[in-house]
Amino acid sequence: MSNVESRPAEVRCAPGAQTPEVEVLAPRDVPLGGPRAMTVRRTLPQRSRTLIGAWCFADHYGPDDVAETGGMDVAPHPHTGLQTVSWLFSGEIEHRDSLGTHAYVRPGELNLMTGGRGISHSEVSTGRTTVLHGVQLWVALPAEHRLTEPDFQHHAPRPVRDGGATISVFLGTLAGVTSPVPAFSPLLGAEIVLAPGATATLAVDPAFEHGLLVDQGSVRLAGTPLRPAELGYASPGRDTLALTNESDAPARTVLLGGTPFEEEIIMWWNFVGRSHADIAEAREGWMAGDRFGEVSGYDGDRLPAPELPTVALKPRGRVR
Repeated sequence: MSNVESRPAEVRCAPGAQTPEVEVLAPRDVPLGGPRAMTVRRTLPQRSRTLIGAWCFADHYGPDDVAETGGMDVAPHPHTGLQTVSWLFSGEIEHRDSLGTHAYVRPGELNLMTGGRGISHSEVSTGRTTVLHGVQLWVALPAEHRLTEPDFQHHAPRPVRDGGATISVFLGTLAGVTSPVPAFSPLLGAEIVLAPGATATLAVDPAFEHGLLVDQGSVRLAGTPLRPAELGYASPGRDTLALTNESDAPARTVLLGGTPFEEEIIMWWNFVGRSHADIAEAREGWMAGDRFGEVSGYDGDRLPAPELPTVALKPRGRVR
């Protein structure tokens, strides 16, 4: 689950625009580690853009027939300095962590895990899963909260209709709905399903920058076309976002937003820090077994940390 990429993804802008209304970030295929490799499509981080708000990582996977792919089996691994957000479209994932949490990720339900000073967990698709399909997202914690106590929260938002859109708000506020799940910085996270041919004009916070990840369908964001698996970036300063479904079937998207995250961070493997020393300390703590706790109930060994690079890791801002 490292975000260190040797081949950066393409960035495609709106045709003919010198300053594009929407920046289009193309995905890249990344193998997810573990006993059974699973390929995901990653749109954050990019060479050109590290964060959207505090959102620092976006993986999109499926629909995968688990009878053919083997599904997801990610052995116990650590996190620090971040929160993980799990959101499924289909399937079911069993979650176990070092707090003793044993929970399930199901479609339309948020599982949010705060790594803080250190947590470890495993993720395994269940025997009830036939098709696995969803997103895995990370949120960078601000410096003052990055070593907060680890935590786990679950929330099942009630979908609401807004014109031709059905919206499930799992973090922040949209369409008159506010998620009860607290965040450490201003954030927005919502699944938006557009009816065939529908346009939805959403009132948004002009202080936020936004990213729209298209799962299925042909969607225009502020007039810019987005293909499935692409992420459209819209800068702060707008109080509405117009989404149009140009297909004759429902289009499904995930909208992410937040105020620009002005701190520089280092993301390496499953850690977010501010310096090379932060990352080295976290790695040493995982390998020594004295910082991240133990995950009970997983049948197998935990994941070892990769070797650190021979050159010092450098912090990056939200735009490189």
